[in-house]
Amino acid sequence: MPARATMIAPPGHGAAVWLLLAGWVVLLALLPWWLGLALLILLAAAVVYYAHRSASLAESCGTALKWGLPGCLFAVQRALGGDLLAWGAALLGALVGFSLVALLESLLFRRHAPAPKVAHAPSGPMPEWKDMAMAPIGPPGHIIELERPDWQEAQATQTDSRGRTFGYETETAGQGIYRFEGGRQFEGLSARYTIGPHGRWFVANLPKGEGNLLYDRRTGRAWRLRHWQLCGWEDEMPWLSRQVDGVPVPLHEVLGQPAD
Repeated sequence: MPARATMIAPPGHGAAVWLLLAGWVVLLALLPWWLGLALLILLAAAVVYYAHRSASLAESCGTALKWGLPGCLFAVQRALGGDLLAWGAALLGALVGFSLVALLESLLFRRHAPAPKVAHAPSGPMPEWKDMAMAPIGPPGHIIELERPDWQEAQATQTDSRGRTFGYETETAGQGIYRFEGGRQFEGLSARYTIGPHGRWFVANLPKGEGNLLYDRRTGRAWRLRHWQLCGWEDEMPWLSRQVDGVPVPLHEVLGQPAD
């Protein structure tokens, strides 16, 4: 059985080959089951014998072994009477037979698997231990300083730092609608909101502190992020965490998107 494949394919793809294999199955199905079993055992021995000598012959014997097994099992159930018990015995034999064939393939494949190539370290003087100890480990560090958000309570009409107006209309206890210029509005939000330091981002709390709505007023996109809390701003980009005192992460990581 060749080491280059774990599944044995029939040698050739012509119609004559498939007819020959089909005839082999029918022949074993018509022969006495003990004679078919003896032939399959001989084929298994031939696979082991030719595995060291001829990959093509080993492959051919392996193909005949796998195709002949169903025919032999059909002969077994026919000899047992062809009833339900006989079919059960044939199916059990199929499970055992194909498991043994797979085990044989695995053993031969492992036996012929090429030895892994070991990469040799380049020759040359090794660095001193003090040089290795002082060498930087990992990527260079980057200290993030977040500006804390300035939370406010929304009023019926208000103006931000850039002179843009928006309003808030209470619908039910703890919920309301934010309306912005151009007809954009967001429903089901609390009156607690904040605006980014450069006016690009508008953030409002979901009811009962279940998360935040983030509205990018530059691009017009908005996200309702449940179970995420706004931690602060780096320049004009929001950072969020799962909990109030959790580890902050930038918005693009929360959304699973590449950084801008």
